Amino acid sequence: MTKRCYYETLEVERDVDESGLKSAFRKLAMKWHPDKNPGDQSSEVRFKEINEAYEVLKDGQKRAAYDRFGHAAFEQGMGGGAHGFGAGFASSFSDIFEDLFGMAGQRSRGGRERGADLRYNMEITLEEAFQGKTAEIHIPVSVTCESCSGTGAKAGTRPKTCSMCGGAGRVRHAQGFFALERTCPGCQGRGQVIEDPCGGCAGSGRVTRDRTLSVNIPAGVEDGTRIRLAGEGEAGVRGGPSGDLYIFLSLASHELFQRDSADLHCRVPISMITAALGGEVEVPTIDKAKTKVKVPAGTQSGRRFRVASKGMPVLRSRQTGDMYVQVVVETPQNLTKRQKELLAEFEKLSSGDTQPEASGFFAKVKDFFGPRAGTA
Repeated sequence: MTKRCYYETLEVERDVDESGLKSAFRKLAMKWHPDKNPGDQSSEVRFKEINEAYEVLKDGQKRAAYDRFGHAAFEQGMGGGAHGFGAGFASSFSDIFEDLFGMAGQRSRGGRERGADLRYNMEITLEEAFQGKTAEIHIPVSVTCESCSGTGAKAGTRPKTCSMCGGAGRVRHAQGFFALERTCPGCQGRGQVIEDPCGGCAGSGRVTRDRTLSVNIPAGVEDGTRIRLAGEGEAGVRGGPSGDLYIFLSLASHELFQRDSADLHCRVPISMITAALGGEVEVPTIDKAKTKVKVPAGTQSGRRFRVASKGMPVLRSRQTGDMYVQVVVETPQNLTKRQKELLAEFEKLSSGDTQPEASGFFAKVKDFFGPRAGTA
């Protein structure tokens, strides 16, 4: 029977590079692997062809010989094992074992596994972020079973070495012309089995308990700050190390201040009299104190004033941000008849000098429209 072209077998062009060749091999090997197609003899044949083609084309010298002489380059002993499953077989498939069998091979012998990391979301106020605080949290978490000390076996007994894998956690599986190593189904890769499980944890080595922890929140934390508590996550399996607990902080919105990194912003309304004549306005600070801000005569709405070192502390630093006070000129409402008369009188007495911005704007508008059509 005529052998199929190796390039056609791997579904690649003849000028394919090493990366493209490997990618094509991985894709086809996973598709036609016998474990993916149980009971299908044709998949075993196809799988063997794919491996044979890749064994030749991945080797520069063998590929050059194949490109020149075709399959004849490996007949009568030429090429040294291109058709077999020699030492190159294991290296060919080592890079797809993880794709086929997942991460089970990383489980340690004896079943000792690291516990999972946990996340806890905590909302704090801006004042608490300014001052720092010590908070207590209550979380349900898996801890080591005291009855069996985390082994999962009933008190007075011990886990036994798995008879199927001899404690290795993996077994070799013959499949036609080749053999594969996979996670032991008898012990799920732990290397040990529990014949008499602990009644307190049902053999898992862990139980769920409510735990109270004290968390130190330093001054200057920002929204999204993450605090790690090492070893306070879930207990490990069968005596494995515990995971970590991560506290994710979020800052509640504040009714007076808006935060921008270490700086604070505060909008303060002032009367048009204060804005026109000047004066002082008293504003609060994040440390529950007050400070006075001088407003010069003629201040326009939206102007900002900087108050040095009245912002937030910088985390793990002696620096402090600033506070910015933005004044907003408030238009008076619910005026009395007399107040309206006084404002109307003020309007009559006003000139371009008292409202230079308005005068300048309307002068530009007049220039924009220019002289009307039909006028000299």
